[in-house]
Amino acid sequence: MFGGSDTAGSGAHDGAASVRAPLTTADLATFTARLAALPVAGTEAENIDRLRLLEDLKAVCGAVQARETVAFDAARRDAEAGRGIPAAKRGRGVAAEVALARRDSPARGSRHLGLARALVNEMPHTMAALTAGRISEWRATLLAKETGWLPVAGRRHVDQTLAPQVTQLGDRRLAAQARALALAWDPAESVRHLRRAETERCVTIRPAPDTMVYVTALLPMTRGIAAWATLDRDAKTLIGTGQADGRTRGQVMADLLVQRLTGQETAAAVPVEVHLVMTDTALMGALTDEHSPAVSVTDPTEAPAWIVGHGPIPAAVARELLDPTHDGPAGKARVWLRRLYTNPETGQLVAMDSKRRLFDGLLRRMIILRDDTCRTPWCDAPIRHTDHATGHASGGDTSYVNGSGLCEHCNLGKETEGWQHAATPDLLQVTTPTGHTYQAHTPPLLRGHPPGPPRHERSGLEQQLAHVIDLHYHQPHHRQAS
Repeated sequence: MFGGSDTAGSGAHDGAASVRAPLTTADLATFTARLAALPVAGTEAENIDRLRLLEDLKAVCGAVQARETVAFDAARRDAEAGRGIPAAKRGRGVAAEVALARRDSPARGSRHLGLARALVNEMPHTMAALTAGRISEWRATLLAKETGWLPVAGRRHVDQTLAPQVTQLGDRRLAAQARALALAWDPAESVRHLRRAETERCVTIRPAPDTMVYVTALLPMTRGIAAWATLDRDAKTLIGTGQADGRTRGQVMADLLVQRLTGQETAAAVPVEVHLVMTDTALMGALTDEHSPAVSVTDPTEAPAWIVGHGPIPAAVARELLDPTHDGPAGKARVWLRRLYTNPETGQLVAMDSKRRLFDGLLRRMIILRDDTCRTPWCDAPIRHTDHATGHASGGDTSYVNGSGLCEHCNLGKETEGWQHAATPDLLQVTTPTGHTYQAHTPPLLRGHPPGPPRHERSGLEQQLAHVIDLHYHQPHHRQAS
């Protein structure tokens, strides 16, 4: 047992809880290592007992993380107050540091910080249940979300009222009960809150498995239900009248959504630029038909392609997208080709062809192709800004070497006092005000491909090509304004 002794007969167990020294950071690291090496239990009953205890442990860890987060936030704000930083600017960057420490995105870091403040400062009963391992961090999050718009007094009222039920209700019923109590606390403010929520309506997109995407609309309830019900009604009509051509109701609803948003039966006529990256071998590989035999996963003509910002797709699908004679579900598309040059050993982008002049800003385009999504560790947000890693005011040049593709949040956050970014095309290193460093290695342009041979194993022609690429990589003509 860490931090104390359980020696029998020592007099420590006299009916009161034994007093142990608190765990130190070193103790916590040792405990984590020992827990990771825990052998599997020997009986089914013990398997279940451990599952229960480990679930309790996850909840307790969530409570401890909340306390540490609030303490860190308070300490940073106090330190900044001592340096004369205005109150409105104190605490900037705290959420981003929390996110890095938890190997999470900056957006989730903000949610972690908000939840910690709510639990520690405003929801004592929920915090007590989490600390005791009686509820999960997710259930605590549900209560915090449903009461986030209330004043502190209202939030504490809901927290206290639900305390006896918090371990008994399912997630949906718990959230609904919290929402009902919140609405009853201040009916007038609840109406104003709902009106404010309507201003947050938006449409978002994110990748899904199997070369699909999720297009999500956040809408006021009545409008959202009306939109869904209309698609559902019309899909059922098409199916009932035999016009669905074998499609399911869900497929018909999806097709109707695309048709009504774009005005086309497919989205092909809508001008949109998609960066599709694939090897020359896969691009020029013979188009196969459905009767062709299966190919080996090592077949270079079937090396997966990559859609920047979304992920990999099969080579055959990529060729269909680029084939001017193909008219499948995606329709026909206008195609421009640009040659990209990668390091033979690492697969990382080092140069690109600039023959197409339809769009300017080739340096920006090259950085976006290289970084794919926001370059900050664990942030997968879309790239919105291409900017200097070492700031221009600090002598950083506007170049491929010193450029980074970042989301808006991360780009603005790195300007906060105490933050430093240092970059090469291969690596971004982020240093936080506490002195902790985090690294993000640049992935190959195409993932899932074996690395090329080391320099000493290359043919003479390959070595000459690598030398040309190295020279091209360091040429000053890549330095443009970002």
